[in-house]
Amino acid sequence: MDKRKPAIIATNTADQQSVLTLHVAHDLQDFEGHFKHFPILPGVTQIDWALFYAIQELDVPPKFKGMEVIKFQEPILPDSTITLSLSWDTSKQKLAFRYTSNNGEQTHSSGKMKLGEKSE
Repeated sequence: MDKRKPAIIATNTADQQSVLTLHVAHDLQDFEGHFKHFPILPGVTQIDWALFYAIQELDVPPKFKGMEVIKFQEPILPDSTITLSLSWDTSKQKLAFRYTSNNGEQTHSSGKMKLGEKSE
């Protein structure tokens, strides 16, 4: 079986917010070919994980409707421990996410997603 998700070390979810501590193993499939001599976690994987864990932890609507204010600042390397912070704004139907490390001192990426229901 292909390994696509990180190991969850800890999860803290309350009041439309969730913080997950993740271990990003070197053998994740998404590192293959991105890049051969300097593997980094692709941005599309980071977006996928944010949506996946938001659906799982915050029960957000599952339909992706767009991105805004996305920034990739520092690469996420193999065998990293990172924190994924998620915040759901029900009134705006927007999910904010941020990947950090070193107790929040290093931001790897952040952004907002517009989500909705399939019938909209």
